[in-house]
Formats: sequence, C-alpha cells, structure tokens
Amino acid sequence: MLRRGIQQMSDVIVREFQSTDADAFFELNREWIQRLFWLEPADLEVLWHPQTAILDPGGRIFMAVRNGICVGCCALIVIGPGEYELAKMAVTPTERRHGIGRKLIAAAIAKAERLGATRLYLETNRTLTGAILLYESMGFCHLPPARVKPSHYTRANVFMERMMCAPMMGSAVAQGMPQFSVPEAQ
Repeated sequence: MLRRGIQQMSDVIVREFQSTDADAFFELNREWIQRLFWLEPADLEVLWHPQTAILDPGGRIFMAVRNGICVGCCALIVIGPGEYELAKMAVTPTERRHGIGRKLIAAAIAKAERLGATRLYLETNRTLTGAILLYESMGFCHLPPARVKPSHYTRANVFMERMMCAPMMGSAVAQGMPQFSVPEAQ
C-alpha cells in the first residue's frame, strides 16, 4: 500500500496557478465546501475572482497536477506585511490520502520563505481532523483564544499559525546571493 502511494505521488507536480486553472480551482474547493458546509460570500469572492482576490495583492495559488488534470490546490493570501493565510486547500476525493496535500503545503511554505514571510496563518473546522493533523505535522500550532480574530467564515473554529524564520537583512539569502551548504561530518 505504501509503495502504491509513493508511485502515485511520483507523477504529481505542484506548480503555480495559470489563468486556465480558474475553473479547477473553483471546482476543487466547491466540492469539499458544499459537501461539508456551504459556500459563504467570502468563499465566492475568492473562488470567482482568484486573480483580483489572491494574486493581484501579492498572493499565490498552487495547483497539484497529474497527467494534465488539476487534482489539488491551495493558496497563500496576503493578510499583512510578511503574513499570509494558507487557504483554499483542496484535493479531489479520489486523490486524497496520497500525500498531495502535504506536497501542496510544502510548496506554499517554500514559496512563503522565498517571499520573506514571517508568519503563515490558517483557519479550519474541528471536524476536519485529518487536515488538522496534517497542518500540525507541517509545523502549524493552535492559536490561543485570546489571539483569535473574527473570521470571514462561520465554519472556522480552529485557528493555527506557523512562524517562519526570516533571514537577517545582512545575510546572503536576504541579498539574493548564492548559498552554500557544508556536508555533514561522517
């Protein structure tokens, strides 16, 4: 079973959103939201207008693609200087439990690091236990109630964040210089 999951993951690529992905981005999210909850006005604004709601303000959308078909997605939505919300995470039902969600989150975290993000934030629902476990395994921690701000979504009742390591301003990374790694001693 594990071998099958690894084999299936090998042909999934994660890439940034293209304008032709708009329908898939909408449908992937519509499927899970309507199956478990309902589409709220905040959902519709983002899903109907990903360019203006996510990309134009500096966010990113990632698509997981297998054989030319979009099977998953997630977004980084700008919420403040150096802060992004990890949102609109979806994997088509037949592709779940094969590591695609993990691959999408890893791509989003890597991009956030390259963008100089200091914090990633997300909102979810306590009934989505598999998603919560995935977020925890990717370094997200639950926010204490005192730090939770009102959500645009009535379904949101779990709030998490992942603090990012920001490079120092004088570092090679911050200056765009090449990085070198030192091999570990044997």
